[in-house]
Amino acid sequence: MTERTAPARAGAEQPLVLDTHDLARRPGEMREVAKVVPAPADLGLEGVIGIPEGSPLTVGVRMEAVMEGVLVTGAVRGTAVGECSRCLDPVNQEVTVRVQELFVYPERVKAAQDAGDDIEDDDAEAELIDDQADLEPAVRDSVVTALPFTPLCRPDCPGLCSECGARLADDPDHHHDLVDPRWSALQTMLADAGVTTSAHNVTTEEMKES
Repeated sequence: MTERTAPARAGAEQPLVLDTHDLARRPGEMREVAKVVPAPADLGLEGVIGIPEGSPLTVGVRMEAVMEGVLVTGAVRGTAVGECSRCLDPVNQEVTVRVQELFVYPERVKAAQDAGDDIEDDDAEAELIDDQADLEPAVRDSVVTALPFTPLCRPDCPGLCSECGARLADDPDHHHDLVDPRWSALQTMLADAGVTTSAHNVTTEEMKES
């Protein structure tokens, strides 16, 4: 799980930080937020596929004040960019993920700590600091989980030729005539002697029969 840090104030530099000042400590109050923001850095699987930094990220969430803090629920959508794991062609994949995070009031977090509650890092709840809810860690966790570890340009992508690297989708009949390596020296000798080798190509099966 992404490490959680204290959020900065909501603004252009922190587009996924939500201001909950009008909801805090008023259980039952709720507010919806819908906006398009620039994607943060490193939103994806490094070197594989991810949503590019600065690309449009559509956010639609509902913030609801509860006894423990503020519950944020909704969805985030963006376009991930990578390359096909078989043919290396560019891959563009729309990604929509659900997010849900409870941002707990600081005094409740302190009370739990004072009570000696032993909470693992993966189970730790997000903390509401200065009425700011940083949604970026929750979005990052959801996006990374949703992305494929082996992106494909299409499910039946045939990939590249293992011999020459040709793109097999462009030539479904692409193949190489492989000559038995035991006859390569003989073919070279025949070629040097000016004798055509087409009549002397011997297949592996013929070698076995001999």
